[in-house]
Amino acid sequence: MNGKYMDFRIVVALACLFIGLSKGGFGGPVPVAMLTPLLSLIMPASQAVGIVLVPLLIGDVIAVSFYWRKWDMARVKLLLPAAIIGIIIGEILLISLANSGQNLVLKRILGAFTLMVVLYKVGSNQLKMLKYEPRQWHGHVAGWLAGFGSAVANVGAPPYTAYMLLQNVTDPVKFLGTTSLFFMLVNLIKLPFVLTSSNILDLHLLVSILWALPIIPLGAYVGRRFVNAINPKVFENMMLVLLFGLSIFTLFG
Repeated sequence: MNGKYMDFRIVVALACLFIGLSKGGFGGPVPVAMLTPLLSLIMPASQAVGIVLVPLLIGDVIAVSFYWRKWDMARVKLLLPAAIIGIIIGEILLISLANSGQNLVLKRILGAFTLMVVLYKVGSNQLKMLKYEPRQWHGHVAGWLAGFGSAVANVGAPPYTAYMLLQNVTDPVKFLGTTSLFFMLVNLIKLPFVLTSSNILDLHLLVSILWALPIIPLGAYVGRRFVNAINPKVFENMMLVLLFGLSIFTLFG
């Protein structure tokens, strides 16, 4: 069997597993942040951004079903309008880069966003110790950044999570429920843009990964089942090391 084909299948299977684990509440946003740069190793960066969207939406539906009506709708309504603006700007940039064949530029952007996730996770504990006075416009900024990052690189979690941590949302169920609903809506808004550009979502490529989609609910089940049985910090640190390596390779490889 062709080695490159086997590499493709392995990477796709890992991507779907990481989506499931993350949507099941295991590993936070780090596994999802690995998806696009991981896929960009075996396909054009623009296609890597697009092909991840369908599996992400499946994961979103699973996550929303886990936390049905457990979200904070007021925060979603605050974040979403600015997120939509960020999505539109991000998708225009993504489509422009894809249509002009500037996949190397896009790959470098992916690497930069991925490195930002690593830096955010390393410094996230410091956020809880900041003296912070909430302002409504902070939600607009976080929403815009989350929408833009999600559109360009499927990495919208860091600004969103930083904002939520600063709001001192201590109920983990409400936090996960709000996160699940917000990013499902973000990904649904991105979908029409992605579908209109064959340089971002190749339908033949999408068909070739359908076999791996059942791994997503399996990963979500594993994530839910073992979230308290395995030290999540150890797992997250392992993922961060891999993510850092991916970001450096994507930036300079």
